[in-house]
Amino acid sequence: MGDMLSFVRFRPVDVIDILLVALLAFYFLKFLKGTRAIRMLYALAFLVGASYVARWLDFKALGLIVSSLTTFWIVAFVIIFQPELRNILVRFGRYRPFRFLLKQEAGTVALDKIVDAVVQMRERRIGGLIVIERNVGLKEYVDTGIRVDAQISTALLVSIFTPPSPLHDGAVIIEGGIVIAAGCTLPLSEITYKDGFLGMRHRAGLGVATITDAIAVLVSETSGRISFAGRGELHLDLTPSQLKYNVSQALLKEA
Repeated sequence: MGDMLSFVRFRPVDVIDILLVALLAFYFLKFLKGTRAIRMLYALAFLVGASYVARWLDFKALGLIVSSLTTFWIVAFVIIFQPELRNILVRFGRYRPFRFLLKQEAGTVALDKIVDAVVQMRERRIGGLIVIERNVGLKEYVDTGIRVDAQISTALLVSIFTPPSPLHDGAVIIEGGIVIAAGCTLPLSEITYKDGFLGMRHRAGLGVATITDAIAVLVSETSGRISFAGRGELHLDLTPSQLKYNVSQALLKEA
């Protein structure tokens, strides 16, 4: 009897094993939170669970069907959500527990300049899209625009987005208090309607905030409303103080 149950003996190393698996699962789900992939993952988990139940109840036909669907969904998951999965791997490779996008004092100054620029653009009905890079590099999007490499300032941001500037239709990308590039092209979110139809600028801001950990600040040229995108979510009609709070909170998390 003792030999039969030897495989269930609990060893101290098993605690480490279980904790590592739980930690990997936690961070995997955390990175997927707010993306399209999390919904498909739920469906995949349901199919895997149904497969085990079918085997336990010896439902051969149902078990075969569910197992086949599970294999299909795993392949489809990898193909359809390749950008999200790539983002996860990049974030694991770049993750630095004590790295901050901006130093606290410099970050406060830079944030104030961004908010001031947004307020001016709102008053003058100037559309704008400002992206702040965090842990995941945005080089592929920086390369679509024009390099600037200038210290951030309110005047610079407003002038970039003021028509007829040739860069006013694209996005500005900021890293560490530096305006890296302007006139950048970003991936578009598939979401087209949220409290009204979303224009290209809002879809672009939401898109980059979905497949990377960057955050985006948006100003609508038609309505002047201020929006914020982060972790795959879009917050519309913010006041300047609400925008400042959202950006500062986002920069403090997972820095």
